[in-house]
Amino acid sequence: MSTHPDLNIKHTYDMGLIGNCAYLALIKKDTSVSWLCWPRFDSSFVFGSLLDTEKGGEYSIKPAVGDFSTHQYYLENTNVLCTEVECATGRYRVTDFAPRFPQYDRYYKPLMFIRKVEPLAGEPVICVTCNPVGDYGKIQLSRRRSSNHIAFLGLEEEVRLTTDIPLTYVLDRQSFVLNETRYLVMTYGAPLEAPLDSTAERFLRETVQYWLRWVKSTSISNFYQTQVIRSALALKIHQYEDTGAIIAATTTSLPEAPGSGRNWDYRFCWMRDTYYILTAFNNIGHFEELERYFHYIANISAKIHDKYQPLYGISGTSELIEKELDHLEGYRGNKPVRIGNDAYTHIQNDVYGQVLVALLPLYVDKRFVNPERANPEKLLAEALNMIKATMNIPDAGLWEFRNIAQYHCYTYLFHWAGSNAARKVARSLRNPEMEALANELIRESAQKIEDCFDPKRGAYTNAIGSPHLDASTIQLIMMGYLDPASDVANTHLEALEKELKTPEGLFYRYRHADDFGTPETTFLICSFWYVEALACVGRVADAIREFEKLITYTNHLGLLSEDVDARTGSQWGNFPQAYSHVGLVNAAYRIAKKLDTPNFV
Repeated sequence: MSTHPDLNIKHTYDMGLIGNCAYLALIKKDTSVSWLCWPRFDSSFVFGSLLDTEKGGEYSIKPAVGDFSTHQYYLENTNVLCTEVECATGRYRVTDFAPRFPQYDRYYKPLMFIRKVEPLAGEPVICVTCNPVGDYGKIQLSRRRSSNHIAFLGLEEEVRLTTDIPLTYVLDRQSFVLNETRYLVMTYGAPLEAPLDSTAERFLRETVQYWLRWVKSTSISNFYQTQVIRSALALKIHQYEDTGAIIAATTTSLPEAPGSGRNWDYRFCWMRDTYYILTAFNNIGHFEELERYFHYIANISAKIHDKYQPLYGISGTSELIEKELDHLEGYRGNKPVRIGNDAYTHIQNDVYGQVLVALLPLYVDKRFVNPERANPEKLLAEALNMIKATMNIPDAGLWEFRNIAQYHCYTYLFHWAGSNAARKVARSLRNPEMEALANELIRESAQKIEDCFDPKRGAYTNAIGSPHLDASTIQLIMMGYLDPASDVANTHLEALEKELKTPEGLFYRYRHADDFGTPETTFLICSFWYVEALACVGRVADAIREFEKLITYTNHLGLLSEDVDARTGSQWGNFPQAYSHVGLVNAAYRIAKKLDTPNFV
């Protein structure tokens, strides 16, 4: 049954994110776990009420009866989430976290979800419901009761709930008085085989300390530091540490706009995001994440011999077959629910330049000593030859049009930027032949970009021969193709403002029709690109003003979605969107650098 919201009411994702670089979970304000996929980011959910309130299972710690109010917050500078609940009988707090801390010269990051429930006032009467499911809600798990835990059976490995709450209360969904602190530890595979309360407390203490140390080790200016820290923390746990991959978002199939059909699976690693993500980690001074992601990209690059795909799985998997799950109702009735993403079959020729720009530091940054990488001449030569081979081939572009192929300006920008990166590496390797090829491709791609120029508007269109403007061309300024001090940089930015910017400071990707009609919501990353471009061209006061508008579009915890409805300020699209948080980090960095420069105005 469709439960589309009133489109005049502001919609936000009232959920908090936890994770430990092995899994991610979303917890609603009412304590219910609306999303948790095990054993990997891209696995089926074991709790997925986000996409189906009946088939998605349930894991909640709610008052037994009556209305209640809640307050949800993070322990400062951590990914540890607290939800305080007040009801007629009292008040209590649920602390949710995914353990992560150093142990034996490695990070301990088990598939373990810990919930601490403590009374704060009165004698709250609560009810614990725990009903995990399998295969996207198709499998109902059987339950086996043991002395101190409940085993849920039917998946490849056992899901176990270990708790000091009487098991009868949990199994029968029976209410009880919370008069002392209780613990619930859910595991996938290896169970908890240690004292419950002392272990949970130690894991909580060490996890809090880990996140506090991680934040202290970041290089973040004072410019909206709180917002940048939250974005950095969210971005960090979107990295699947086992391989180094960073996924685009936690979820699948949250619609870009209600009823739009633009419901996609974002639990994969897009090559187009690589440069911006690495830039964000570099901007906050986090080398470890940077290096892991480099190695993920380098491992993919070493296996490629004909063409790059736009995206890959977190293990480097190339086949991501898209399927529609008709048995699920979808978020608020928005079908279809999709897993996999057909965009892996698309032609997006900007990926070759993206890879070259992303991998450049491996070969020129002196911090990388003997990095694990393929033969640099071979990798660079292959990528350059791919740029050469695709110079006159239309593609789906950055926005992955499904039935439209054009000669996109953004693609040629990354041909240009990638060739510039390759030229730097060629010089460091003393390879004149590679340098000559790079120079040739720099000239060719620059000419293609100029073929997109519309002299009447003083702006670059989205593709050769197209009249349409596209927010991706903001990157012409940020990537250094256009001199920020030039007249054309300013006229180009002003033309984009006129056509794509809303009065609220939000940016559409484009305003022309695509495979699904005309986009209804704005795309947050474009809005942050706009802020960066304003800073680049010296409009720093404007950049600050627009940045301050954008940070009002977070949810109650500072988390960002993919899309925003400019009219209502509603959040839409997959959530939390790593790319949006990357945009915030990079925009704040760009402004801060300008503020640190004397006479910036």
